[in-house]
Amino acid sequence: MKLCQKIAGYKDARPFFTFEFFPPKTDQGFDNLLPRISRLVSLNPLAVNITWGAGGTTKDRSLELAGITQTDHGVDTILHLTCTNMKQGLVDDVLRDAKARGIQNILALRGDPPRGEEYWIPTDPRFTHGADLVSYIKSSPEFSSDFCVGVAAYPDGHPDRETDEDGELEHLKRKVDAGADFIITQLFYDVDTFLQWVKRVRQKGIQVPIIPGIMPIQTYASFLRMTKLCGTRVPHSLMSDLVPLRHDDSKVKDYGVDLAVEMIRKLTTDGDIRGVHLCTLNLEKSVTRVLEGLSWVGGSLKPANRLIAMLQDASIGPDANLIITPHNATDSAAISLAAAGQGPDGEAGKGELNNAASWDDFPNGRFGDFKSPAYGETDLWGSSIMSRNQALEQWGHPKTLDDLTTMFLRHLHSKIATTPFSPTPLSPESLMIIQHLERLTRRGWWTVGSQPAINGASSSDEVVGWGPRGGYVYQKCFVEFFLERADLERIERKIRDEGHGWVDYFAGNVQGECRTTVPEGGRNAVTWGVFPGQEIAQSTIIERESFLSWKDEAFSIWAEWASFYPPDSQERRLLESIRAERWLVSVVHHDYTDPSALWTFLLKGDPVL
Repeated sequence: MKLCQKIAGYKDARPFFTFEFFPPKTDQGFDNLLPRISRLVSLNPLAVNITWGAGGTTKDRSLELAGITQTDHGVDTILHLTCTNMKQGLVDDVLRDAKARGIQNILALRGDPPRGEEYWIPTDPRFTHGADLVSYIKSSPEFSSDFCVGVAAYPDGHPDRETDEDGELEHLKRKVDAGADFIITQLFYDVDTFLQWVKRVRQKGIQVPIIPGIMPIQTYASFLRMTKLCGTRVPHSLMSDLVPLRHDDSKVKDYGVDLAVEMIRKLTTDGDIRGVHLCTLNLEKSVTRVLEGLSWVGGSLKPANRLIAMLQDASIGPDANLIITPHNATDSAAISLAAAGQGPDGEAGKGELNNAASWDDFPNGRFGDFKSPAYGETDLWGSSIMSRNQALEQWGHPKTLDDLTTMFLRHLHSKIATTPFSPTPLSPESLMIIQHLERLTRRGWWTVGSQPAINGASSSDEVVGWGPRGGYVYQKCFVEFFLERADLERIERKIRDEGHGWVDYFAGNVQGECRTTVPEGGRNAVTWGVFPGQEIAQSTIIERESFLSWKDEAFSIWAEWASFYPPDSQERRLLESIRAERWLVSVVHHDYTDPSALWTFLLKGDPVL
């Protein structure tokens, strides 16, 4: 059924809610998401949303997942669809496929826009803005009667900040005038400001339903990252409450649930807001607790789902300040090992390295458990986190290898805030090993991920602590960088001849080759914690599946960065050659008691280093 019709006919006393899911990057994650969706669908959402990767990068998985939710689970599904940077004809193909699967709702998004004079890869000329996609669907003889079309709105302003608030409201009105039937907003945390924005939207003559996007805070690190990427305003009172809790992950999660309940209650007392959109990040514990806190679900929960929720409540929550991807805690990925319970049917159980009941403790990321439904973070409704303005301002016009080395060094020295591989400044944890990262970078081995060795630091440590208080945390040192084939072969010989089993590595290139010392199926837990009354929590895992997933993403970043420069320019040729010729390598030393072990191994005896 079309969402616009369902909203118009909605008569329940309580407000409605929708869920949002994204297709995991791995087959195991995808398979383990399905029973999770089944349980959440039993809570009776009005619809579910399935996200769409930038430029159609998740096309097949998004369509497959949307077809499953629509057909197998019998819940009306809203398929996200971006229109820019899509191959010619792909929009038509997707709409036909969605129609064949019984999907009647589309969230029309702009995706990566042609900002100004950017040199984008040629795309379908019919689409440069979200309004173009709305207009196309609504005016098409083939599709106009088949789809209810929604659009996005940004109550705190679009992350690109290309125009002022009045300009953004004009953009929104153009989308609605083109035929949009409903609006779903980006996440926000300032309810008063949001309600004022709603009034201004109505004053513009926009009368379609507005569904506010609510994302419960999962961890302090992920909260900082998401609000930064989305340009979200964070009330001072929220930060004052959250900062004292930031090293206690279970308290952060509890606070996130309570805050979401408070926000939704306040929003839905306004008669204009009839329902909310819950961004799940493919996690079920927090959103279920939010709905129970609102008394919107609870009594109707099946016994099996009630037991699963109890098991999840017993699990641990690390990841407050864990650095595992581009030198910063906010991109870190962690999945804890829970102390109690057997995993639900269809998901990995307690016999696995990470108990399925613990998967909800973290928004997963690059180096978490590849079997988790949350493996592979969503990319903010198909939008890139890079822009040409950012590229030119911070990364300049690299024409030589030395120019790239200089850019990475400038980030290490805090002279620029980002690199294409790190959306935030260097973290305090990376400063502990900055001299080693600098030596590697000067060698032309551009570092994009690392962590120092830690031997029994307090879980309350301001820099490396995570998990419940009163515990101790441990880390093996690892570093990740791009290098040439000849240098990779030199490292491989060194590991073989001098590693003595203490050093392992993964290496991959854009052509799909993978080299490693880790046996098939091997998993390397490089971060773990010991906490009172609980099992060892192994929170960071490096293994083949997760490395290959990140490797593909890393090389796609080189391609996107290259697209910001004119075809045949020196900059584009350089970046495309790096993508074609270099390898991504991740090296870990297993002696966590010696903070210099990895660096001594890599750097000793090399006159350049």
